[in-house]
Amino acid sequence: MSPPWLSGVRWTKCYGSCSLLVLLTVFLATLAAKPKGPGHVHLNSIRIDGDITLGGLFPVHARGHGGKPCGELKKEKGIHRLEAMLFALDRINNDHELLPNITLGARILDTCSRDTHALEQSLTFVQALIEKDGTDVKCPDGGTPMITKPERVVGVIGASSSSVSIMVANILRLFKIPQVSYASTAPELSDNTRYDFFSRVVPPDTYQAQAMVDIVSFMGWNYVSTVASEGNYGESGVDAFIQKSREDGNVCISQTVKIPREPKVGEFDKIIRNLSENPNARVVIIFANEDDIRRLLQAAKRANQTGHFIWVGSDSWGSKISPVLHQEEMAEGAITILPKRQSIKGFDNYFIGRTLENNRRNVWFAEFWENNFNCKLNRHGFKRGPGIKKCTNQERIGKESAYEQEGKVMFVINAVYAMAHALHNMHKDLCAGKVGLCSKMDPIDGTLLLKYIRKVNITVTAGNPVQFNENGDAPGRYDIFQYQLTANQTAEYKVIGSWTDKLNLTMSLVQWPGGVQQVPSSTCSQPCKPGWRKKIVKGIPCCWHCERCDGYQYQVDAFTCKTCNYNKRPNKNHTSCQPIPIIQLEWSSPWAVIQVLIAVLGIMATLFVVVTFIRYNDTPIVKASGRELSYVLLTGIFLCYANTFLMIATPSVGLCSFRRIFLGLGMSISYAALLTKTNRIYRIFEQGKMSVSAPRFISPASQLVITSILISVQLVGVCIWFVVDPPEVIIDYEDQRMANPELARGVLKCDISDLSLICLLGYSMLLMVTCTIYAIKTRRVPETFNEAKPIGFTMYTTCIIWLAFITIFFGTSQSLEKMYIQTTTLTVSVSLSASVSLGLLFMPKVYVVLLHPEQNVAKRSSRSLKAVVTAATMSNKFNPKGSLRPNGEAKTELCENLETQGERVVVMPK
Repeated sequence: MSPPWLSGVRWTKCYGSCSLLVLLTVFLATLAAKPKGPGHVHLNSIRIDGDITLGGLFPVHARGHGGKPCGELKKEKGIHRLEAMLFALDRINNDHELLPNITLGARILDTCSRDTHALEQSLTFVQALIEKDGTDVKCPDGGTPMITKPERVVGVIGASSSSVSIMVANILRLFKIPQVSYASTAPELSDNTRYDFFSRVVPPDTYQAQAMVDIVSFMGWNYVSTVASEGNYGESGVDAFIQKSREDGNVCISQTVKIPREPKVGEFDKIIRNLSENPNARVVIIFANEDDIRRLLQAAKRANQTGHFIWVGSDSWGSKISPVLHQEEMAEGAITILPKRQSIKGFDNYFIGRTLENNRRNVWFAEFWENNFNCKLNRHGFKRGPGIKKCTNQERIGKESAYEQEGKVMFVINAVYAMAHALHNMHKDLCAGKVGLCSKMDPIDGTLLLKYIRKVNITVTAGNPVQFNENGDAPGRYDIFQYQLTANQTAEYKVIGSWTDKLNLTMSLVQWPGGVQQVPSSTCSQPCKPGWRKKIVKGIPCCWHCERCDGYQYQVDAFTCKTCNYNKRPNKNHTSCQPIPIIQLEWSSPWAVIQVLIAVLGIMATLFVVVTFIRYNDTPIVKASGRELSYVLLTGIFLCYANTFLMIATPSVGLCSFRRIFLGLGMSISYAALLTKTNRIYRIFEQGKMSVSAPRFISPASQLVITSILISVQLVGVCIWFVVDPPEVIIDYEDQRMANPELARGVLKCDISDLSLICLLGYSMLLMVTCTIYAIKTRRVPETFNEAKPIGFTMYTTCIIWLAFITIFFGTSQSLEKMYIQTTTLTVSVSLSASVSLGLLFMPKVYVVLLHPEQNVAKRSSRSLKAVVTAATMSNKFNPKGSLRPNGEAKTELCENLETQGERVVVMPK
């Protein structure tokens, strides 16, 4: 048990240095005042005399349990390392170039892997620095007391555990005793303001943590758990790893678990259950001592988690056998890290040659011998139990027992040599030319020695220089190991890479449990598919939900979707944008074939009528139909058919100009001529009822002028449109911008919007409606004598066609085939309107002219216009079948009478 005074020493942060120094002075003075005989044996330490004494701290025994400070012997971490210091001292003392005529001694203590016990033990290092007063010490026989003067320790090699080094460093700095550790890697020890007399030949865990983060990132793992032994080493290591992972930004921590110093029964089983709660976090980062690692692996084995966890161990695991002994399958695939080292061949020969006879200076060697060879020595009155063999002292290390050099042996030797070279350089500067120690080095100034230590730059083993930075840290150089099972089921640690400021892994050397070739996964969320972005879970940057870049969006990066430009659409997996296909109505399209067929047949029919009218231009039927307006009407009909070709042809500025002009012009010409005819008939019959005089402006010339005026209104409107909005070719990407981007198309067309089209055709529709109204007004005019009825039927049919056009045209505005349907609807509607006019107004005349020439005659009459109109009206009223008379006498009379008045009325035979 620790003495009561120790509580005032443990927490140096809570008390001032002066208070601690007073406590130490009182305690150490008490220790020094105890009389000791010359044959006193230091049962818990090794003492080697020398001109300069170095302290040593090694975990010869594990942490004790049940109130005991020390537990079982630690062969590798304890005895191997301790013997490495003794080996280094022997080499230095036998080296005539290094510290000539100066012998290095040692005082080596056992820390028992416990910081409080180590602190108690290390107080012996500072005894010589405290003035001792022995006047009050009396011997029972009245003699003069013999007080042993403790050796003066000028520097300390150790400790191993970071928590022990931190505790000891707080004491040593008070007495300005430099300390060089061979294994303590806690980042906290890099604080030069708190641990100014501490140095180390191993790199701090900040480098190790960065190397581990690099390994995790290289393997593609971004979701890991951490396990730390309670204490400075474990907690500081995990904190450094978490800090580096945050800086890296690619690694997240699932959970952090701490192993208590005194774990309860079932504690490790509970830890494994906690780690198993998130099966996605398969990688476990371990900063723990080897005892905790061993028990953690055992708990994982009990939980049947073999092959599930991927362990990434720090240098406390390294390449040690003890943590993985008898649980090789559970540890298979583990990646561990260890400061770059080399095996010291001279030490192997030295250690193998150690026996009980030649190694009496090591007070723990006999215990090691028993443990190593599983035998018992007859010492201290100990009696062997049944089944336990007796040690013969003929056993040999490496023959009757396995031997492998412990990983930190090189660093122990480097630490001793660093201290020796610092003393050597200090001696050269202070005692130049003098043999042995001079007065300037008696006593040795610890602050000055520290400066020489920080300046050391030597190479004890090839490729591993010993040097320190301003904080006393060694540079970061690591070997990366993987624990692998070979084909014959033997296990070994295999070097798979290294880390020196950056990671260098050879993946061909990596093997995973079960012979799996692919790197095991340890991610919070699976990678999003192409075209899906990551939506980060709040507070956990490595966990996300995948959201699709929908519509016209594409994936810019892993976290962002962006809308494509107006003329582009995303590709199939939404990873980039591509141009939207440009379409137009092609001549080979079925839609175009229908339009062209109708237009061609219409043009042929129109030309046939024109040729017939020209051939029979002077016959009564042609004359009576109003030759001038008939030709105008035929021109409009021809243009209506010709518009089909303008609508299908590839748009250009010139073509768009023709569309603007002729699309409405053909209909305007047709309906202007029809309107002039119906208006003329209406006025003739209305005037004839009231007066014998003819109405004004019914002559052919007047009719042409009226028609031209009506047509010019259309042309003027088009000219204004040209000035206000010059024609151009556009690619309309909105017209067929469907919800599904794969159906989006750009339409190559003229810049004629739906509204512009209605305005363009609006005037023609106005003429059509007006003409229809006149057709309705003249519906009671006898059909025998005029074209009112055919014109009426023409206009009624045309109105129905255009009502259907409006319904279809605007009803298909959202259709995928909008361009085809609307273009076809427009051209077919225009062609049908022209066909109705051609069929109802001209085909009957052509029929009479060509097939019934006997009806194409005229008869004179001298009656007045009024009398003829009245007679024709009355005749139709009282004799509906009067039209069946041969040659139609009343009709001929009307025609002849109108001829004498210089007028013509279209007369239709029945």
